[in-house]
Amino acid sequence: MNFEQIKERTRPLVNKVSPVSEGSLDLISDLILVEVYEKGDVFIDRGKKNNKEYFVYEGVCRSFLLSPEGEEVTISYFLEGSVLSPNKTRTANQISHLNFQALTRLTVASLNADKFEQLMINHMDIREFGNMVLQNELLAKVEKEIGLASLNAKERLILFREKYHFLENLISHADIASYLGITNISLSRLRRELRE
Repeated sequence: MNFEQIKERTRPLVNKVSPVSEGSLDLISDLILVEVYEKGDVFIDRGKKNNKEYFVYEGVCRSFLLSPEGEEVTISYFLEGSVLSPNKTRTANQISHLNFQALTRLTVASLNADKFEQLMINHMDIREFGNMVLQNELLAKVEKEIGLASLNAKERLILFREKYHFLENLISHADIASYLGITNISLSRLRRELRE
């Protein structure tokens, strides 16, 4: 992908969050490296160094952790046209707190987090974009926490379907069950109930 193609792929993604000037878009696009991952690839490993920001150009990925019993627990989903959790929220001293995995073939734009932070310091519109990404991340986490605490499993599945309407037919039901905080068997039962 050349610079102009990167810029055109990045423009709608950035402007959906918080519009930036053409000059700022040029500066962001200039930092981007395009990375492609196959379904199942873990491209950010918990406990390993990561100093990047990511935009999802194509595909779906998730963040996840392993429970003390060794079971995968899905934290968040990131769809085409979205921004991954900001580096500051998913790392400490550039060491990742989370794993990120491609659930479909995945194309992402990656940017050096330090260089992007410098752009935020120097350009108000880029700072506003970065702050909106952070705010959206916080809102999504709070919404999920409230749902886990106050909704029953059936209500959580209905909410999941409203938010990610096509995802249920695209990714593993085990990943969805772990995101909803239920077993795969419970998810199958709930899906059956909702079909009837």
